[in-house]
Amino acid sequence: MNSYITKATSSSPEIYLSPEENRFEISGRSAPEDVRSIYYPVLEWIDKFVTEVSVKSPYNHKNPLLFKFDFEYFNSSSAKFLYDIIYRLKELIDTGVPVKVEWYHDAEDTDLRDAGEDLAILLEMQFTYIPKEGKK
Repeated sequence: MNSYITKATSSSPEIYLSPEENRFEISGRSAPEDVRSIYYPVLEWIDKFVTEVSVKSPYNHKNPLLFKFDFEYFNSSSAKFLYDIIYRLKELIDTGVPVKVEWYHDAEDTDLRDAGEDLAILLEMQFTYIPKEGKK
């Protein structure tokens, strides 16, 4: 499956989805004016990925798929799409594919960590929370 990669802008995140590298990351700031134009292609890609991985039997990765979310900030419109993305990851887990979610947050930003915890609770998933040192 082809990778899906977009560069970050001042209002949209970098998105790096590469099955060949086992690298799945969304990072930066997510407050685009048109959130659908950013995340609809990601959801379409993930839907294809989930279908492709789910039909392989047995799953051929020894290690879990690792998805990293590393936001400086995301708005409420982006949060809905993050929920949709992670929901699709949960579908992989439900088919027996191991998935690990790492949620990075500024060590002093309790709101961003809380947002990750809320998503994990809503989706009944475990996240690993990784605090980062603040920018100096």
